[in-house]
Amino acid sequence: MRLEGKKIILGITGSIAAYKAAILLRLLIKQGAEVQVVITNAGKEFITPVTLSALSGKPVVSEFFGVNDGVWNSHVDLGLWADLMIIAPATATTMGKMAGGIADNMLVTTYMSAKCPVFVAPAMDLDMFAHPSTQRNISTLIDYGNTIIEPGEGELASGLQGKGRMEEPENILEIVVDYFDRKKKLRNKTFLVTAGPTFEKIDPVRFIGNYSSGKMGYALAEGLANNGAKVILVSGPVSVSTKNTNIKVISVESASEMYSESMTNFPNCDGAIMCAAVSDFTPVYAENKKTKRGKENWNLELQPTKDIAASLGEVKMENQMLVGFALETNDEIENAQKKLEKKNLDFIVLNSLNEKGAGFQVDTNKITIIDKGNNQQVFELKSKKKVAADIVEKVIALLN
Repeated sequence: MRLEGKKIILGITGSIAAYKAAILLRLLIKQGAEVQVVITNAGKEFITPVTLSALSGKPVVSEFFGVNDGVWNSHVDLGLWADLMIIAPATATTMGKMAGGIADNMLVTTYMSAKCPVFVAPAMDLDMFAHPSTQRNISTLIDYGNTIIEPGEGELASGLQGKGRMEEPENILEIVVDYFDRKKKLRNKTFLVTAGPTFEKIDPVRFIGNYSSGKMGYALAEGLANNGAKVILVSGPVSVSTKNTNIKVISVESASEMYSESMTNFPNCDGAIMCAAVSDFTPVYAENKKTKRGKENWNLELQPTKDIAASLGEVKMENQMLVGFALETNDEIENAQKKLEKKNLDFIVLNSLNEKGAGFQVDTNKITIIDKGNNQQVFELKSKKKVAADIVEKVIALLN
């Protein structure tokens, strides 16, 4: 009973692969999971709610309201109830609605209310899967924090051969079991993560900042939380957000505020990942009123901010882990090694603005991890979510 006590929503859409959903449902139940099926109207054309209800032991949810009885099926309650949501099969139409926020059926509204991780198993013909719109929607869903279960290759319903077959139920089961097993690796651990930029105020309307979007830091917080850790996320001003209940977000604006929150929370943590792009300088004096345009040059005096990672390195206990980031434009390896030693880090994550697709304001990153023994792991360019998974795996390996 590898899934005993787990609550899972199984979403089913209008695909011939819906028959596989019945097999997956049976496998989940056999492993001890409690499963609530949510099916689209198109999905009911391929498999009946009677079959699914018999397998799950629960009424199947499809409509917002019961027939003529006024009973309301609450997508909000479902979203709070579940430990995991799986949409299998997921059609191109449903993924498009999920990516675009088109909440016109019970399945998509439940997805948008879900507080748990969501796994999506696409199923469609090869041309539909390869179409740029489908690939764009898949990329968007990944950016939202969903996990895509890649379809397999083989004979499709059209009779053609290619990629688009929904992954086999037995393999999806193993992916689900592996997810819950990984969650246990950081159970009872607490991590501090910093993310985003800091804004250093010049006057009430101007500031010194940088281009950090916070995507990398938020992806790391999600990765740690999905492995069972409690996360304290100290975030500068960003437009990204998280719905993960294991993540406590502390919003700050300036480097001094981020320093204060980091120093306060770190003693109660098992480790910290310093991912924020903290301003190195701040104005000596900030004006109380907006500075008007003049004919003369405006000389702005700056002073260094406190080095948060170095300060944490000074107070770090033997049983604590500290991870830093180095964004470099030249002498990348040498500069990263200096920071690793100077700041008493366990390992440092290096990325370079010279690498296309890495750095600020993009959805991808290319990193090198350097540890105290000067061991270097070079990773290929990939999404920031996948980069975060690589970093979290390194954290888990060192803890073990």
